[in-house]
Formats: sequence, C-alpha cells, structure tokens
Amino acid sequence: MRIIQLIDSLEAGGAERMAVSYANVLATQIEFSGIVATRKEGLLLDQINGNVSYLFLNKKGKVDFGALFRLRSFVLKNKITHIHAHSTSFFLGFLLKLTFPSLKLFWHNHHGNSRSLPKKKILILRFSALFFNGVIAVNQELKIWVKQQLKANNVIYLPNFPVKEIGVEATTILKGKNKKRIVSLANLRGDKNHFLLLEVAIKLKQSYPDWTFHLVGKDFEDDYSKQISRLIQEYDLENNVFLYGSQQDIENILNQVSIAVLTSKSEGLPVALLEYGLYKKAVVVTRVGEIPMIVQHELNGFIVDSNKPDLFYESLVNLITSEELQSEFGSALYDTIQISYTAESVIEKYLKWLQIS
Repeated sequence: MRIIQLIDSLEAGGAERMAVSYANVLATQIEFSGIVATRKEGLLLDQINGNVSYLFLNKKGKVDFGALFRLRSFVLKNKITHIHAHSTSFFLGFLLKLTFPSLKLFWHNHHGNSRSLPKKKILILRFSALFFNGVIAVNQELKIWVKQQLKANNVIYLPNFPVKEIGVEATTILKGKNKKRIVSLANLRGDKNHFLLLEVAIKLKQSYPDWTFHLVGKDFEDDYSKQISRLIQEYDLENNVFLYGSQQDIENILNQVSIAVLTSKSEGLPVALLEYGLYKKAVVVTRVGEIPMIVQHELNGFIVDSNKPDLFYESLVNLITSEELQSEFGSALYDTIQISYTAESVIEKYLKWLQIS
C-alpha cells in the first residue's frame, strides 16, 4: 500500500498529531508513506520523520484548483493508492477522488462535537461521504453518529495513540514551584472549556496558593482567548495561571508537572490524555467523548462531569494532598495506555481494515 495523510495544518492539535503519527509509524510498515498539509504548516513539521514524503499545498480558500492539481500530481508521481483525510481535509480528498476515481479515500473523524456541526456542513459531508471507501471514528459515539448521519456502512472505531517525540529540544521552562504544578494540554478553543479550569483556579488559590496551572496550547487570539486573559487579570490569577501557547517539547513539559487536567465539554479521544498516561501523570478529567473508556474513577484517575467545578476541585485536592495517590494513578493510567492504546496495536488493525475495504 502507498498511503498519504491529508491534514489542513501542522499546528499542535490532536488531529494534526495523529496525522503525523500515522505517517511516521506507517513509513516502516508499507511501501510509501506521505503527509500533505493543505493550508498551513506549524510546529509539527519538525516531527515528520525523514523517511516520510512531505508536501505543503498552501491552499487558499475552500476550492483552490491549483492546490488540487498539485496534490493530484504528487499522487500520480508517487503512485498513491490510499488517501487518509483527517477532519476537515475530507473535502479536498473528495475533490481529488472526482479527478482520480481509482483512489481509495478514507475519512478520519476526530471531531468530538460532530452533533453540533452546522446543517450546511453536514450536508456537504453527507454528499462527500458517498465517495468514501471507509470512515474511522475515534470513539464509539462518533461511530454511531457517522452511521446514522452519513449512512456509511464501512465504519471502524480506532483509538488514538501516543508517540514519543523525536529529537525535540527541551526549551520550555514552566513557572511556579516544583511538585506543585498542574498542566492542561489543550488549544484555546471553546470546547476545551478553560473557564472551568479558571473556576477551579480561583478556589485553589484560596486553599493551596502555591499550586499553579500551566496552559499549553495554541492561542488563536480570538474572543475566547481574550476572555481567558481578561478573567486571569480580573480574578488576580497572574501568579497562579500561566499561558505558554503552542509548544513542541511535551515530554519536557510533562516532566515538570505533578498533575494533568482536561476540562473539556466535548471531545473525541484527546491525544493529550494519552500523553498524560504515557508519561505517568495523575489526572483529573471530564466525562466526555471516549475519556470514560480510559479513565476509571478512583482507579487510574478522577473523572467528573464537565458542569461540576466543585467536584473537579475536590478531586484535584485529593491528588494535591497525596503524592502516593499521584504516583499510583499515574502508573495505573500508564498501564491502561500500554494495554489498549499503543501505535502497534492500532496500526495493525488499521492495515487489516484497509486491505478489506
């Protein structure tokens, strides 16, 4: 098989990380593995292995025929057999399929909040899905949604998987005190619900003022991120909550923290959670998407409803007050990841599915 991953950007988001991870892992297992960034490059460019072929299209607008035919030339030159389109890149994949019907096109749905997509986008997706050879869903709820909304038959659930960084320089130095840091790896987007984190930070400042929150993720410099910055100032949290933007050195960052959190109100299967487990971090997370399939309450972490800041705070305090519990939960979450969420196990299922699709 000769497969390329299609992704809109190489910013440090979950879908983007998975596109790079698939390309890198597949490079050692199939004839040809490539990755195509359609609109933007980004921090993850440096994470693409040398044996992965790379193309940047610099696509402008929803329909860019120049970009489409550059992609088609790349596909023909490299004798590509399979297109693996991630998230919103499905539309370019669909247009490519119209010009090259023998290509097999697969869509990877990472969007945990698919139910809230505008009707127009669902209609476009539904029509494009007529040309998909198969769909990958990152959780069981999305698998059901795809079958119901897109009337797709060949749908498989494949979990995300974490992969350790390659040759990333440790440059990020977190503020705050050692053994008293809490991290959130999440881009500054509404579905990540950083306002819940700020509610908890306000309470924690009163009871455990030495503990600090460290928010790592892309700042889109929109109203959402501006509101976060405004609330940090309004509630005098400048010495308790720190923003770092997108960073590459995730392993280095996680090695500086004791606890990791996710406050999302919707998710697919967050790569951040898998990375927390890979580096044995104790977690407090919200009960959304596929997270409850990974985190078992009081066994390998704490999981609470996304609208319960008091319970989130109480769970966090339980970890803050017990380094033993931090270690116990971190090791248990690591074991969970190693059993069901490794690259080897996922890619094996993926390749078998492609062969029969």
